Amino acid sequence: MAVDVIMPALGAAMKSGKLIRWYKRAGETVAPGDALMEVETDKVTLDIEATAAGVLASVTARAGDDVPVGSVVAQIIAPGELVPTPVVGGTAPTPVVGDAAPTPQAPLRRPLISPVATKVAAEFGVDLAAVQPTGGRILKEDVLAYVEGRGGVNGRVKASPKARRLASERGLDLRQMAGSGPFGAVLAADVLRAADSLPPPPVLTQRAPEPPTRPTPAAPELPMSGTWQMMARRTTESWQQAPHFFLTRDVDAGNLQAWRRQARQRIDGLTVSDLLVLLIARTLRDHPRVNAAWVNERIVLNEQINIGLAVAVEDGLLVPVIYQADRLGLRELMARRAAVAEMAAKGRLTLADVRDATFTVSNLGMFGVDSFQAILNPPQAAILAVGRIADRIVPVDGLPAVRPMMTLTLSCDHRVLDGARAARFLEQLVRLIEDPLASLD
Repeated sequence: MAVDVIMPALGAAMKSGKLIRWYKRAGETVAPGDALMEVETDKVTLDIEATAAGVLASVTARAGDDVPVGSVVAQIIAPGELVPTPVVGGTAPTPVVGDAAPTPQAPLRRPLISPVATKVAAEFGVDLAAVQPTGGRILKEDVLAYVEGRGGVNGRVKASPKARRLASERGLDLRQMAGSGPFGAVLAADVLRAADSLPPPPVLTQRAPEPPTRPTPAAPELPMSGTWQMMARRTTESWQQAPHFFLTRDVDAGNLQAWRRQARQRIDGLTVSDLLVLLIARTLRDHPRVNAAWVNERIVLNEQINIGLAVAVEDGLLVPVIYQADRLGLRELMARRAAVAEMAAKGRLTLADVRDATFTVSNLGMFGVDSFQAILNPPQAAILAVGRIADRIVPVDGLPAVRPMMTLTLSCDHRVLDGARAARFLEQLVRLIEDPLASLD
């Protein structure tokens, strides 16, 4: 006995389901639990399984159809069993007009259908109720004769549903194809063969916008001095070649300022930079690696401590040198610093004034800069950036206090120095700045 395959209700509010695809074709054998079709609702997509064993027949719904819940979409029959002609939408009773009773009629005898005829009808989308059998049952030949007599299904070109879907997806015209199926029907293989024979679509390239016809005025260029070009080249090479790393310390400059006030009573024109150079030179004695250089892939220890002072001039950046700064007294050091600064401002520095520096100090405190990171001056291993002295609230003995603070940033070449060596140098320098009298020991 045939078992109906219906569109199930997959939810309380579900009124219809969309048939996505059939997993089995009409005429194929199915078993309980086999996936028959894939159904989509507004929330989920599920596979519907067979509930009986037999052959799938009387398929009335196709992929893409929106089927009302409870509608019969196919039947499962026993092998060799003949099934009655399916009536799409169910059997409607004879209507009763007024109070007239219906005239008794003989039971409607439906012709039997062979499984192969059912499969062919499903392939071409034929309603078997419209097919007239030539014998006691509807055979494959009857379905094909119906297709041939109608010139296709519903007046269309004879083609299987799969062929129609493939042609629609590829934008092909079924009327221009020679079918290889029964009575010249176009099959899926015919569509695929026609698609493969088409030339590939042209590749459309977007043209670049045309350049403006009006000439663009040239941007003004600033003339560069030889000094500026040299600075640009050396800083670029340093930044690209030297592996920089940076250490920063905040230091209480209160005692440094007090020392300067006392010393200026004896040395007129003494600056904070003079005091820093003196302390840095004496600290470098104990840290020769910070005073070293990277030359020809080797670390070279310099015998002298020659401190360069970065000076900004109109033509660029100059670094005049205070030679053997660790051997100079405060008055001698200040005199040398004042002399080279004046010569730099007047453009009178000679080669002897700017070569062989082993360590550089760059002080931007007079410009109101709090802190910055300086680029190494090759082949030197380090350069110290000095910010301004400014009052800040800091903890002193566990209580907040206003103190004149200064930030030091040490830039280092990692090929010569590691973090620990650089930190020990900076730690000792900070101690001397906060207690300058210790440098006299």
